[in-house]
Parts: sequence; C-alpha cells; structure tokens
Amino acid sequence: MKLPFTPFAAAATALLMGAAPLSADDHSAGGVDPAALVAADAARTQRVAQQLWDYAELGYLETRSTSLLQSELAAAGFRIEGGIADIPTAFLAEWGEGGPVIAILAEMDALPGINQSASSVREIIEGKNAGHACGHNLFGAGSLTAAIAVKQWLEATGTPGRIRFYGTPAEEGGSGKVYMTRAGMFDDVDVAIHWHADDENSAAAQTSLANRSAKFRFKGVSAHAAGAPERGRSALDGAEAMNMMANMMHEHMPQDARMHYVITSGGNAPNVVPDFAEVFYYVRHPDPSGVEEIWTRLENAAKGAAMGTGTEVEWEVIHGNNPLLVNETLAKVMDAKLRQIGGIEYTAEERAWAETVQASLGDAAKPLESAGEVGPYEKSLGYGSTDVGDVSWATPTVGVRTATWVPGTSAHSWQAVAASGHSIGHKGTQAAAKSMALMAVELFTNPELRAEARAEFDAARGENYEYRSLLGDRAPPLDYRK
Repeated sequence: MKLPFTPFAAAATALLMGAAPLSADDHSAGGVDPAALVAADAARTQRVAQQLWDYAELGYLETRSTSLLQSELAAAGFRIEGGIADIPTAFLAEWGEGGPVIAILAEMDALPGINQSASSVREIIEGKNAGHACGHNLFGAGSLTAAIAVKQWLEATGTPGRIRFYGTPAEEGGSGKVYMTRAGMFDDVDVAIHWHADDENSAAAQTSLANRSAKFRFKGVSAHAAGAPERGRSALDGAEAMNMMANMMHEHMPQDARMHYVITSGGNAPNVVPDFAEVFYYVRHPDPSGVEEIWTRLENAAKGAAMGTGTEVEWEVIHGNNPLLVNETLAKVMDAKLRQIGGIEYTAEERAWAETVQASLGDAAKPLESAGEVGPYEKSLGYGSTDVGDVSWATPTVGVRTATWVPGTSAHSWQAVAASGHSIGHKGTQAAAKSMALMAVELFTNPELRAEARAEFDAARGENYEYRSLLGDRAPPLDYRK
C-alpha cells in the first residue's frame, strides 16, 4: 500500500525503514516502536479529535463522525465493513491476515443538553445542543491512532495477525456494543482493548454496574384545568406519582444500587390537563439479577401510579448493559504499559488554563501534579456503567484511562467538554493511544499471555455460561435521541 505523503507518513516511513534505530528503552518490538508511531501521528490524532468534538453527534446519529473514522482507516489500508449489527453508524475495519485477532474499540457519541467552548470558564456555544462531556471524541481519535500504529508495526515486522477497529456508536444510553455483541461481532476476537477519557491515569481493574433504562409513557385525558378539571386525567400526575414511589424505594435498595430519572415530557401549558407524559429511568446494580429485581419493583410502581391516577402506562426498554468482567491477567500488563508511557505534563499555558478550570471545581479539585502520575493498581467497583461490559463477556477485555481532563473534573460536566476540546485532552489521548498500541503488540507477540488471559476469562464466566443481554431481543433504538 502506498501512503499519501503527510508529515506522519514521512516520519513513519523513517521508522519503518530503520532510519532511527530504537533501543529497549523506546519500548520497541521487532526494531519498530509502536509508541513512536503513535507520536508521529499526533497531528492527525488532534485533527480527528477536534472534528469529532465539533460534530458532537448524539447516539445512532453519528453520521459525520463514523464517516470521518471510516475514511481515515480506509486511507490507511484497512478493509471496512459498515452498518454492522443493523446499526447504520456501526462499523469494523480490519488489516492483516492469519494470527490472533486483537480488537480496539472506539466510541464517538456526544451527550445531549450540554455544550461548552474550549474555554476555561463557562461559555455556551449558541445553537449547539450537545457536547463531548464524556470525551468520546478523544476515545475515537485515540483508538484510530493506536490501530493505525499497530497496523504499521504488523506490516513492518511481518507478524501474522489481524488488528481490528470497531466503531461503536451510542454508548451513552444506547448500548451500541450490546447489539454488536448480541450479533456475534466479537466471537472470533482474541482480546479487546478499550480506553476512556478521565481526570487520572490508571489501568486498575475496575468493574462497572449493570444497568437498564426505559421510557415510561403515561396517557391520560386532556381537559381545561380550571373549566372542566373533573373531565381530565393527568398523565403528568401519573409520572409524578411513579416518581414519588420510586424515590421512596431509594431507602430500601442495596447500598451499591443506583436509580435516577428525568421527566422528558410533562405537558405544555398549566391550564391544559396533559394527556401525555414521559419519564426516562435508569436502574443500576453490580449484578444483573439485582437490576432485574429492582426493575420489577419499578414496573409495579408505574402500574400503581397509573391505576391511582386513572391513566394508562406503557414502557419501552431503551438500553441495558452487563457489568464489566475484569481480566486481571491483562489489566496488570496494561498497567505496566501505562507506567512505561507515564502521565501528562502541562506547559505553562496549559497549567494556567487548568488552574482557572480548577477554581470552578470547588472541593472536588485535585492537585494538578496528579495528571503526571499513574494511580496504583487495584481491583475495585466503579459506579458507572458501560456497554463495554457486554463485550467483556464475549472476549477477554482490558482498558486504560488517562488524564484528559483537569484533575477533579467529573465526566458529563462542562469542564469535561472544555478539556476534551483542548490540548490537555489531546495529550491524554496520546498517552492512551501509546499504551494501547504497546498492549496490542504484546498480545501479538506473547501467546502465553493470550492463553493465560483466556483461561482466567473462561474460569470467570463458568463452564455453562450463556450470554444474555439486559435489553432482550429488541432492535437497536435508532431514534432514541431524536
């Protein structure tokens, strides 16, 4: 394949042709350093991350984002298969033949209802209804760079194997990867690698909560709220009665469980009894059976609310994720790779920017120096949820998190949007891409590691394991963000 001439192509060619001999300190394998290939591609990484940040497309609507990623991979020589698992924006891209299959996951969707410029103070961009408050623009760009670097390494060393990139839409409440897992997209993968934007650097083995969501829709009877109130049956009353009962449930749920909601429709005018209302619920628990137990109680609350208010209710399950099945065999190796790369160092300008952001974080702020550190390795429970969880039950899976945000920043905040469009976010992306590339090369060259990871995976799933998703047999909810 002939690469187009770019600064990256020139630098990569020099590396691949042996123009710059590499020592063991450069983490090279086969005389070619995958981390150096990632660094040589920094301009492309930043450009793609910024384009995705500008697009800020919602789940299953990422048409420009998926086109961008696919075009970059096609130009790099990957074979592309689009529209997989009946999802128009989902795709896989593959390079190589024979050998093990190592997958790198890439997310791309933004969050609705939040936007922010790349400023260190609150600054809304007029006319923009979404923002990358979870850093998926960085996720997509960093995974792209890692996959291309590994492809370059495979090509240069002649190592048999396939590097596979998965474009995975709608992680935020759409469970894109669950539908892909259910369709068997990961059945032949030896190991899957992922990463995420964060306010710290860590490859610790952190599990996640299983979760399920649904939109509960109440139907009532409209009437004049003052002139004929006796004729009305308020759908909003139904939704609020359900919410009241759900809030009382909080006192009687396990400590590690979570339940939260938003009213997405509640009427348009106070003097009209609303005949439609909708409330969107999430339920989380460390174990899928815990989610289902709480879910049954929530459904009963919805039924009781409808009965008590003279309304009707129905619900549509939107998404459901299994908890992340951590693989410590892989996590410990990823931890070592991240420590080889190290943390993030700010320039004077970046530090001044970060200090301004830090002032808005209040008591949550952490020392800026922590961005340059790698957190301790440990196994713990994380209280978020991710559709990577379902992938982790289909194939051994490992992840890494890097400091793309100012220390102390919470995901799903304006501060996260700002940093995801700033050079601080791009630096964290470099660390993630390098760590993933090194991990992939280790997996291609270390069959003992792959075998050990598979043995741990098989033991954790159990002899009679059968995959079951928490969203049933429904089709992907392609319109859930419309």
